Amino acid sequence: MARKRSMLAPDWWDYTTLDDELLNDAAALTAEDMLSLGRDGFKVVFYDTLEGFYLAEALEYIAAWRQATADNPAGICGPIGPTEQLPLVARLVNELRPSLSNAHFWGMDEWFMDGAEVPIDHPLSFAKADMELCFDRIADDLKMPPSNIHFPKADTGPYVRSWEGVRCVVMQGGQGDIKHWAFNDPVRREGPYKDAPPSPTEYRNLSTRVVDLHPVTVMQNARTSGGGVVTSVPVKAITVGPVQTWRAEKVSIWQAGTHDNPFGMRLTTLMIGKRVADSAVPMSLLADHPNVQFNFYRPAIGTCGAEMH
Repeated sequence: MARKRSMLAPDWWDYTTLDDELLNDAAALTAEDMLSLGRDGFKVVFYDTLEGFYLAEALEYIAAWRQATADNPAGICGPIGPTEQLPLVARLVNELRPSLSNAHFWGMDEWFMDGAEVPIDHPLSFAKADMELCFDRIADDLKMPPSNIHFPKADTGPYVRSWEGVRCVVMQGGQGDIKHWAFNDPVRREGPYKDAPPSPTEYRNLSTRVVDLHPVTVMQNARTSGGGVVTSVPVKAITVGPVQTWRAEKVSIWQAGTHDNPFGMRLTTLMIGKRVADSAVPMSLLADHPNVQFNFYRPAIGTCGAEMH
């Protein structure tokens, strides 16, 4: 049976092309149902306060960096979105004073314009946000060596090679409206993917690369970062790939209700919990990663019932 066309962008794949039964099952989940979907290799955690939520996210940085030694360098791959954890990371480093000499950090992605990554002084630059919100706030005597901070660029070779010989203890991420991690978006509905999206195996073989962004992702970033000015948001980005994601010992996804809605949070929890992998919902491919944790701000889980405002 032919797959449905997207209700959001007919020339693309996305979650609206899934079977209605699966979508309805997701919408019907209670918060307790979501907790029960945890299994070996997939943990669901709730936080009752935003303070506890973002502190726990920040502490993952410290825990990863504390494992780094000269013989066994280690680090964390982190997102822009959320960003609230980043100033807390700097503050924790300044107070706890862990050694960062053998610690590493990978940025997840960066905007791509005019054939290159956007410069660090671009107002939407993710590297700029990481530096200003976190690394520039760390005391001079505690700073991570600049060579250990890795941001993806149009020439992806150096970034890809930076993953060799260094443990990625944890890859953090958020979840966007299109159900991506980093900018691993669904693909266009064209060419070999006209009738079906890439198989999970094919999608998981993608490395760090330049991607076309799904229209929903462009709209979301305009809303969250540009006051809704869609024309200010690039339509391409460089993103860490599934290949690097599967090198991370743990994937930790942080959902405070800011970047996706109650339905989206339920859908990917259900698909990962039940091991339903479909590249129209890229986050669902984490069903096959051996160590995934979904972290939720409990009040943001909400419901999927009709509510008029």
